[in-house]
Amino acid sequence: MNRDIRRIGIIAKPKLTTVSTVVQELMEWCTARQIQALLDKETAVLTDQSEGLERKNLVAASDLIVVLGGDGTLLSVARVMDSHSVPILAVNFGSLGFLTEITLEETFATLQSVLDHGATSQSRMMVDVAVLRENGCVAEYRALNDVVLTKGALARIIDIDVNIDNRFVATYKADGLIVSTPTGSTAYALSAGGPIVYPTLGAMLVTPIASHTLTFRTLVVPDTVTVEMSLKAIQESVYLTVDGQVGLALKGEDRIRVRKSAIALELIESSNKNFFDILRRKLKWGER
Repeated sequence: MNRDIRRIGIIAKPKLTTVSTVVQELMEWCTARQIQALLDKETAVLTDQSEGLERKNLVAASDLIVVLGGDGTLLSVARVMDSHSVPILAVNFGSLGFLTEITLEETFATLQSVLDHGATSQSRMMVDVAVLRENGCVAEYRALNDVVLTKGALARIIDIDVNIDNRFVATYKADGLIVSTPTGSTAYALSAGGPIVYPTLGAMLVTPIASHTLTFRTLVVPDTVTVEMSLKAIQESVYLTVDGQVGLALKGEDRIRVRKSAIALELIESSNKNFFDILRRKLKWGER
């Protein structure tokens, strides 16, 4: 990765008090190398700093972002990425994550590798989500993992019409439907029976949740298409969830449009492990 680093943004998992020491060490590391360290508001509170930036402003001001936490913290950062393409070094606190693959012990060596232009990065596709109601758009989101339609706890099976590039695919009768990126193939879609897809593959996955029609399986489509899901007018208690963190209650006849985002996430790779190493460790492949 060939990039000059003058400002490093630091974002830590909120309320993770054990991270404050690491943030302080990162700030001292930056100062020793004449690099400006920037904190978002939540991280500034953890370290008793008087000022912090809004995340969107931090992204725009940084040449590199260090995320301290877990996959959920990284997902929340991904949603505020804009046209300012900035690489992310994601450090995992706790169990090994699929996205936050760099361990605490690897952090400073990986940072130095970034400065020395020896680090490699991987581009991860994201999707833009629009909720269309009548003649207008009522909500927009960006997702790194997935977009999920699910029924409420007491609702019956829901009917979801799926169109791809304005071509009717089928009416899914199920507890819900997941549209995921390759990155999201190891998230909710995996537990719903979907395949594991290499994270840089240009594709989207459409996976039913507890389908009433047993012949329905995950549909893998190119990342160039537009996937649109439509609800029936009589349905109630249907929810949209984006990356398992944000969303809203839907109304009858709402349409959800999902397409590849022009914004991709650039993740710094660990020099000690690859995607298959993570699969073996996380999913216990090859163990008896």
